[in-house]
Amino acid sequence: MRTTTGAHYGLRDWIAQRITAVFMAVYTLIIVIALFCGIADSAERWREFFGFGPMRFLSFLFAMSLCYHAWIGIRDIWMDYIKPVWIRLTLHSITLLALFGYAGWCIEILWRL
Repeated sequence: MRTTTGAHYGLRDWIAQRITAVFMAVYTLIIVIALFCGIADSAERWREFFGFGPMRFLSFLFAMSLCYHAWIGIRDIWMDYIKPVWIRLTLHSITLLALFGYAGWCIEILWRL
């Protein structure tokens, strides 16, 4: 029996990028509609809008989706175009640290609301 390596490799990431992209598009649409409805008229209304439990949760999911979406894309760029392993691993590490930092920063902002 012949073992094929690499079959369907990347399918999970491809699907994950599509799911996160759709979620981020819907979230962006919600924000645009909220802006047109006058939610951003004052800082207090804006804070109240994002302090609402489901919106805070959706904002958290948006941030995590954005980080995961970015990780898949940037990781694939590094894997495709950076051939020296030590440079690629360094770039992977820097990218991961930056994305974890951004996610932590987002959680801190949402926690303060």
